[in-house]
Amino acid sequence: MMVEADTTWSRRCRNGGREPATSQGRFQETAQPSGSMSAMSEHTATIVWKRETPDFTYQSYNRDHDWSFDAGITVRASANPAYLGSASCVDPEEAFVASLSSCHMLTFLAVACKKRFVVDGYRDHAVGILDKDTAGRLAILRVTLRPEITFSGEKTPTPEELRTLHDQAHHACFIANSVKTEIIVEPA
Repeated sequence: MMVEADTTWSRRCRNGGREPATSQGRFQETAQPSGSMSAMSEHTATIVWKRETPDFTYQSYNRDHDWSFDAGITVRASANPAYLGSASCVDPEEAFVASLSSCHMLTFLAVACKKRFVVDGYRDHAVGILDKDTAGRLAILRVTLRPEITFSGEKTPTPEELRTLHDQAHHACFIANSVKTEIIVEPA
């Protein structure tokens, strides 16, 4: 999502981001014992795996596990089926692609709203490519976002304005700014 330009609105969320840090509805930074300022926000996930097989060999151990988040949501996850995981579960590579797509969408919606464009729908079929990097390690090297967006209202973006909205969203997306993966946006 977009970071507010007004630095007095620094974000320090409690209760999983559902409540502001102060009773006045403003977010505040809090000093650490060393005197340094804390992070803008903290995001947690609890990952739980338990062996469900009699032995522990690469071919036999179970890959299914749970991702739990502070909102009380639990997602069943596993390795990709190519790595002996369960096809009925979300795998980390899919979640990585989804997080990039979701962050871009949320940031795009914020940018579009601030420019007074009315977005009615957003659909993205994002694709991540796993391959070897220059050091020979497997990595998601590229993620292509293909957002299809529907607008309504008196003001709809021109193709150039749409490119600018996506560019601004891409450069403000927290997740995109956190990874070295090449991210390509190909709007419909």
